[in-house]
Amino acid sequence: MPAERESADALRAADGDHEAFERLYRSHVDRIYSLALRMTGEDLAEDLTQEVFIRAWKKLGSFRGDARFGTWLHRLAVNHILSRRETVRKREARHVTGQGIMERMIAPRRRASAEGLDIESALQTLPSRAKEVFVLYDVEGYAHEEIAEMTGVSVGTSKSQLHRARKLLREQLGG
Repeated sequence: MPAERESADALRAADGDHEAFERLYRSHVDRIYSLALRMTGEDLAEDLTQEVFIRAWKKLGSFRGDARFGTWLHRLAVNHILSRRETVRKREARHVTGQGIMERMIAPRRRASAEGLDIESALQTLPSRAKEVFVLYDVEGYAHEEIAEMTGVSVGTSKSQLHRARKLLREQLGG
């Protein structure tokens, strides 16, 4: 969707135009779903995608048009996904019992053949903080300073988590 049309649709949607919002949704839903899938896994990706668009609908009035709508939406999505993951992490920390511990552990590593490399599956085996940084840095293109600000960690921690993620992925993928 051209930037002018996207901005016009965002303004119309902010005024309550459901058809304009539907065009924005259709234009961006795949990218937001992909982001949620990579950051959280299949279990939460669909729900998070819908939550992001609900938040976008409610916050359209704050879209000033300084950046493209897609950039604004992407940032809103990253912030929402990180916030939701932190909420889930805190809830799990309060309710840790013997049940489910095995499911949280990384599965045994298998060497993959060249035809059988499954990067998406390997990505889901990463510890959550390492996966967050890897997706934000290597997939989405954020700088360490931006990641540090979004996730509430230091730049050094962001860099070390990226190093850890890459190392684990190389091991997982047999490289």
